[in-house]
Amino acid sequence: MAATITRPETGVSELEDLSYELREKLLLLCGEYDGSVHIGGDLSCADILTLLFQYGMHVDPQDLHNPERDRFVLSKGHAAVCMYITMAIRGFFDYREIVDTYGQLGSAYGMHPCKVQLPGVEVSTGSLGHGLPLATGMALHGKRSGMDHRVFTLMGDGETGEGSVWEAALAAHSNNLGNLVAFIDRNRQLMTSFSEERVKLEPYPDKWRAFGWNVIEVNGHDMAALVQAFDSLPAPDSDVPTVVICDTVKGKGVDFMERNLAWHAGSLNDTDLARALTSLAHGRKAA
Repeated sequence: MAATITRPETGVSELEDLSYELREKLLLLCGEYDGSVHIGGDLSCADILTLLFQYGMHVDPQDLHNPERDRFVLSKGHAAVCMYITMAIRGFFDYREIVDTYGQLGSAYGMHPCKVQLPGVEVSTGSLGHGLPLATGMALHGKRSGMDHRVFTLMGDGETGEGSVWEAALAAHSNNLGNLVAFIDRNRQLMTSFSEERVKLEPYPDKWRAFGWNVIEVNGHDMAALVQAFDSLPAPDSDVPTVVICDTVKGKGVDFMERNLAWHAGSLNDTDLARALTSLAHGRKAA
């Protein structure tokens, strides 16, 4: 029988410190590589990924195939760097491996995650709209197998304009997948425009409720609120899937990146990197 996996016992203050560390390392990596880091969306989901990997998920970096582990699907695969660094902080691998090889031919750390290349990644992702269908299938298998783990996915709000997302939402409700939890990085931006200019998602929470989901709305940058939201999740053996809609800011933590369409992806020269790190540090002190 596989060993039971326990969640990390991490307090809110420590989680806030880890989230700051994640953002700082994201910026440093963005200064190393030219234009290949999706920095805006990485910064908007940093608190969510910190919550999941450093607090919420039952996963052991030293026992990656334990059947009792929680599963995670990064549907917004362009936020791979944020996930890599979060996983490194959690102890899956060495952060320096990311810095030294990111985006290079043959590297395990590509611009989108690849499960063949990197142990600990459950699913290769990048094509938007696929994460929830994949997570739904994984949750259905777990439910039918009598297992009590959860399956988590992180989606961008823009990709929820895809029809495949809502087909999966219907399937999850129809199959009573209370072990499925979708987090949505609701930063209201696409690559070159604001989301409501292209696909009108509002009233957004009501759409999920109409599809039979339990809906939790939370400030995606308030760690105490995120912890409370996680702790309020129904048990994995419940019958209703949950969506956690996280109100976020693209580029969060860096004043000249926040809500700025120019920073969907990019690189930082020495001057901009110094500005970004100063802004991040100033915000941390103000908090």
